[in-house]
Amino acid sequence: MESDRNIPLLCDYYEYTMANGYIKNGLHDRMVYFDIFFRTVPDRGGFCIFAGLEQLVDYIINLRFTDSDVEFLRSKNTFSEEFLQYLKDFRFTGDVWAIPEGTPVFPGEPLVTIRAPIAQAQILETFALLTINHQTLIATKASRIVRAAAGRTVLEFGSRRAQGTDAAVLGARAAFIAGCGGTACTVSDKWYGIPASGTMAHSWVMMFDSEYEAFVKFCELYPDNATLLVDTYDTVNSGIPNAIKAFKATGINKCAIRLDSGDFSFLTKKARKMLDDAGLPNCKIIVSNALDENLIRDLLDQGAIIDGFGVGDNLITSHSDPVLNGVYKLVASEKDGKIVPRIKISENVEKITTPHFKKVYRIYGKDGMAVADLICVHDETIDTTKPLELFDPAATWKRKTMKEYTAKELMVKVIEDGKLVYDLPSLQEIRKHCSDELNTLWEEVKRFANPHQYYVDLSQKLWDIKNDLINESR
Repeated sequence: MESDRNIPLLCDYYEYTMANGYIKNGLHDRMVYFDIFFRTVPDRGGFCIFAGLEQLVDYIINLRFTDSDVEFLRSKNTFSEEFLQYLKDFRFTGDVWAIPEGTPVFPGEPLVTIRAPIAQAQILETFALLTINHQTLIATKASRIVRAAAGRTVLEFGSRRAQGTDAAVLGARAAFIAGCGGTACTVSDKWYGIPASGTMAHSWVMMFDSEYEAFVKFCELYPDNATLLVDTYDTVNSGIPNAIKAFKATGINKCAIRLDSGDFSFLTKKARKMLDDAGLPNCKIIVSNALDENLIRDLLDQGAIIDGFGVGDNLITSHSDPVLNGVYKLVASEKDGKIVPRIKISENVEKITTPHFKKVYRIYGKDGMAVADLICVHDETIDTTKPLELFDPAATWKRKTMKEYTAKELMVKVIEDGKLVYDLPSLQEIRKHCSDELNTLWEEVKRFANPHQYYVDLSQKLWDIKNDLINESR
């Protein structure tokens, strides 16, 4: 984990104007509940991979306003001195619950719930959304690419095309969670232990008098794992033959070639035969250049012989669908010691929020496969000795009754009274959790096109509360 980050002014301005207003109206200490959730899955997929919680936790527990921050806000001639003093003494004192990182998650269910005084909770919104939206987006895209590769290594090569420093570094983190085997981003290795690796650029080959000399010099420098880029001039007629000669001249057995252009289906078949005929059956073939899950799947369907993929801009920017529409919504407040559910009504049905302080259960069949998520009021408990009735989210008249099942509560308490109470897992543990949880999803849910609709239902109690609030608003 990188050093503590404290960027309090990385916040939408209106969060401050609202917080100032809460103080002026004596509302700033009112306890409220906010949920972070998303409405749709990028690329019309079946689910997302939740990521970014560690950075959110780090931000929340270290959030402070410096004298310089306060003086800047004072210079805007907008905020009361009472509010500015509030910021000088700012500490988060609330509670946070979250689904563990690496978990497959679905639209509409709370990923994070924040309970805090309203002024505190309001100020967290911008950073909470940017970190969860970004890393969840990239982890989701990486998961699609890794699954398309069907067990072959995928390396994240996107730093130079990432949209900023954090996008590169934390994008590599998210990609690793979802199964990428490593990154080209060196600082991600230093900070997070993500294996960093690299081969060579065309400029290395062009710096020498011959392609063969360039390859030999590289093999001599890195005899334990030399990967040679073979498409600088002519892949078939010079690149691959010179690579073979260099490997043999230096006695290297653990080696690879990389293709960065051309028809990968044709070239990899040709390369494999040339390498095998030369007595190099263990030499790996790596390809890179404008890859995504669809092209990878097509190449493998065409019989391309590929051992690994380097994927850059289409992964690190989620180029095909570059925004996760996560939102941060008020769902409840406290009054006289009781939780009062709150709801946002909209003419767009998908924008009507689900009120109340909630928990999420994942329901597994007797075979251990996940079949549904059930969102409940916080004080509900599922009795697994009784049948459980679920409604299809795409057609509420269609019911599914579970008789033999188990239920696992997904959300865990992360912060209590402003203090960390959760043992943040290592990145390797998050990665394994992601892999294990993906294995509980049916292949139909993981399908890229027209995935099976996974059940995400509300308990009867929660449904009644939501429906009553909708009716009261009419």
